[in-house]
Amino acid sequence: MRKEFEIQGCIEVPPEVTEDEFWNTFIGFVESKGWSFGGGIREIQDGYYILADGSRGRRVLDE
Repeated sequence: MRKEFEIQGCIEVPPEVTEDEFWNTFIGFVESKGWSFGGGIREIQDGYYILADGSRGRRVLDE
């Protein structure tokens, strides 16, 4: 039997933490438990999604 949890939320980190640093730490924790994660990540700053080019995208609350 497989058991899964769907995660919907945000994790607040200090401004100097990069997306890669967060992702590597998060995945490292998950894998250290022998678990796996399927999904993605989206950076948010001041309530806006940050696009791949570093510019501000849509507001989070507009979705």
